[in-house]
Amino acid sequence: MQPPYRADHVGSLKRSPQLIEAHQAHDKGKVSDDALRALEDGEIAACIRMQEDVGLDVLSDGELRRGGWTGDFVHAVSGFERGEPPVELRWANRHGGQPPAAQIITQPLRQRARFTKTEADFLKRHTDRPCKITLPAASYLVARGYKPGVTDKVYKTRAEALAAVAAILRAEIKSLLEEGVDYIQIDNPHYPDYLMESVQSQWRALGIDPKQALAEDIAADNATVAGLNRADATVAMHFCRGNGGSAYWHSEGSYEPIAEQCFGQLDYDRFLLEYDTDRAGGFEPLRFVPKRKIAVLGLISTKVSALESSDLIRRRIDEAARFTPLNALALSPQCGFSSTLLGNDVSPDQQRQKLALVVDVARTVWGDA
Repeated sequence: MQPPYRADHVGSLKRSPQLIEAHQAHDKGKVSDDALRALEDGEIAACIRMQEDVGLDVLSDGELRRGGWTGDFVHAVSGFERGEPPVELRWANRHGGQPPAAQIITQPLRQRARFTKTEADFLKRHTDRPCKITLPAASYLVARGYKPGVTDKVYKTRAEALAAVAAILRAEIKSLLEEGVDYIQIDNPHYPDYLMESVQSQWRALGIDPKQALAEDIAADNATVAGLNRADATVAMHFCRGNGGSAYWHSEGSYEPIAEQCFGQLDYDRFLLEYDTDRAGGFEPLRFVPKRKIAVLGLISTKVSALESSDLIRRRIDEAARFTPLNALALSPQCGFSSTLLGNDVSPDQQRQKLALVVDVARTVWGDA
């Protein structure tokens, strides 16, 4: 039986100023691969010890080797080129600068190297606690990367592109499971954006039916984990609503319009859901979470430095338990603390306090189970 991991977290953790500077210098050829790896190793070892000390039920490497949450996928897989995204996400509170570029699929996708093995190997060598590895969802990579007029010269349909991405992700996950990774987390399917008419109208203008696209995306995210030996591992999905620079977000609205379809059809053991603000609506959609699956409530914000009230968090858990059994719930922050290299406006000490709050509330509500 899979552990319930009551005290969970999304994965990314704050990088030190020294590591940020080293990554930036490495990108300019001013820091060697070996020097960067040595600095990463030291900071990840400390990051692991911090998570152990706090008492989290599952540990990550903080994604400290990554320049951003998607990791090395587009570097380990040929066929992508940077370009304008097919659909513009309306980022709230982003002031100045250009919208984020996308990785557009312009050639047949070919995997050139593993993209999470170094992370997994280091974690397994440095802790005997359960470990998680995060990967981007096939639905995310294609929502941002399938551009009509460009990608359809390579893959005639979105479904074909989704199948190609899912096959690469599945091979990576198969290897991770065989290597003993305890917990695989798929991140940022663009499902919450199906809630927003501003995004749906753009897809329709491109000749893409949002309802069909959602069904194709769910099928691809299921294909990513289909047929794998999951007897001793947990497979989770984090529904992201945008995270970066503390204030940024790009989707809003209740999960209600997609809850029955997504929760009912996705073949995942747990869903990490962002519930840190009223932009996500109420807990009523949790009634669609099937039995034997867990909804992880992202009630603690990684965007703000203020520490939440443990009493308020427990009351919100009680509210959620009106719609799904308490034993079908767990707790986490709403997203990572550093989805981007620079991370959110939260100090390392504040980050630790928030993770400790997750553990404290989880132990109070569920005990040690």
